[in-house]
Amino acid sequence: MTCKDNNDLGILARRRIEAEIIKPIYDILVRDIGKARAQAAIGEAIENAAIEAGKEFARRERNGADIQSFAALQYLWEKDDALEVKVIASTDRRFDYDVHRCRYAEMYHAMGLGEIGHLLSCARDSKFIVGYAPEVALTRTQTIMSGAPCCDFRYAVTDQSAEDKKP
Repeated sequence: MTCKDNNDLGILARRRIEAEIIKPIYDILVRDIGKARAQAAIGEAIENAAIEAGKEFARRERNGADIQSFAALQYLWEKDDALEVKVIASTDRRFDYDVHRCRYAEMYHAMGLGEIGHLLSCARDSKFIVGYAPEVALTRTQTIMSGAPCCDFRYAVTDQSAEDKKP
């Protein structure tokens, strides 16, 4: 089974289903333990799930998971016109792009989940890559979810990881 075979339902649709389940749980957590602790719990759970998802995707890569195979997976997040992306650089050491429209952010705001949209979606990005290709790091300084005009994704193979691979 390939990643494509397992992803007939787009990620945007999956995130909507997840959010519909998480929203009432979040509301109860806020009521019982407060907003900060509720967000910390949701954030931790989502980040852990993202790392595990990254590992699962990496296991499916026939030739190993790296920044190039990661770049090849981006169509999954873009499916259903979920993102408007402009790729800036795609090499064996970098994958840089900007997102100029994010239907994930639009959806979370429309569902009344704007205050945790960053936990449900944005926070996954840096954690997914940890599970998928630990030698790759994400730097992002802004997101549409937080009100910026675009999201700036800058993935790079880290020098530390290259040093770790030396004999």
